[in-house]
Amino acid sequence: MTMTHTELLEIIRNGESSGVEFKRDDIQNHDLAKELVAFSNLEGGIVLLGVEDDGSISGITRQRLEEWVMTACRDKIRPGLIPFYEQIKDVEPGKDVAIVRVSRGFDVHTLWHNNRNAYFIRVGTQSREPTPEELGRLFQQRGSFRAELRPVSGATLDDLDMRRLSNYFVYVRGQDAPDINDESAWETLLFNTEIMVEDGITVSGVLLFGRTPNRFLPQAGIDAVAYPGVEKDYAARERAALRGPISPLLNNADEIVDAGLVEQAIAFVQRNTPIGGQLEEGGARRESRPTYPVEAVREAIVNALVHRDYLLSSTDIELSIYEDRLEVTSPGRLPNGITPARMLTGCRAARNQLLKDIMRDYGYLEHSGMGVPRKIVKCMREHNGTEPELIEDGERFTVRLLR
Repeated sequence: MTMTHTELLEIIRNGESSGVEFKRDDIQNHDLAKELVAFSNLEGGIVLLGVEDDGSISGITRQRLEEWVMTACRDKIRPGLIPFYEQIKDVEPGKDVAIVRVSRGFDVHTLWHNNRNAYFIRVGTQSREPTPEELGRLFQQRGSFRAELRPVSGATLDDLDMRRLSNYFVYVRGQDAPDINDESAWETLLFNTEIMVEDGITVSGVLLFGRTPNRFLPQAGIDAVAYPGVEKDYAARERAALRGPISPLLNNADEIVDAGLVEQAIAFVQRNTPIGGQLEEGGARRESRPTYPVEAVREAIVNALVHRDYLLSSTDIELSIYEDRLEVTSPGRLPNGITPARMLTGCRAARNQLLKDIMRDYGYLEHSGMGVPRKIVKCMREHNGTEPELIEDGERFTVRLLR
């Protein structure tokens, strides 16, 4: 990938194009980020720092330029980019040129500037904001890469809980399911529903119906901790590694007979938060009242399980209970240009569409995509008059409910 002196001069001689941009190195960080976002959203490209628009060499003047470039790509681009960086010495006597190269992104990248995300695409020699139609096509193109449909190495039909699978198709979807021993029929059904692909069981299949999902996906779980105060503390009241399939096992009366991850998490919250009481209207008797409304807690947990980035394999979802708040933190940035503000309006964008669809079949999610405003926000306002906080911080997204 390293460029020679001769190759660089040839690129400069040919001028700017759909994959080449010239810039002075005293530009603002968001100007550099804009060009890199546009290249990444097309087919990749290079920015030559120290080259004027007319191709003349002005050279590098900024101190610690590489560090500045990397910081701009981390702070000003979402999801963040790590470009390939190199410097060519003495392109002209005493004048160096820096090459900043990015590849085509798997995600749609945005410029984060002035507290807003802005999309850019490369059109000829210009980086410009796309029309709604162009942006729609861009998301469609990037949507062809779905981590949830990747095959899980080593996982086979034997690693799925056939009770849960039969339960899902018969009781949840209301359709016939193959005989438990008819492996060929099961493979056909699971292939047609994307729980399997040609190379094996998908990530979503293991997460939803795996006997022991963590055997194959160490990040498939929730780390739950209840702290005695308002900060993290080694002296926790309870720590639990919640593990197992996301889906529950139901009976024909639609009752849960074997909890999935959602029910495990809710049970952890219930046993680590006090039940209060309030007088019913008229003062006839006291009514038990949980610290946090179950609907709001459930929605926060389900959203974390459904929308987290499962490519980030080094960390679990975190469920943290403090004296004054409850937090559910999921790994990964919000998908497809979603922001906390857009979530509050019910904007819909799924990173893991199959997970979302199946959890909606179980009744965990609303078809309208209005779970955040209708369940989390509405329930907390009615419960104690507080506003839930939606916090995006680097590669983490947190829903915070206040006591």
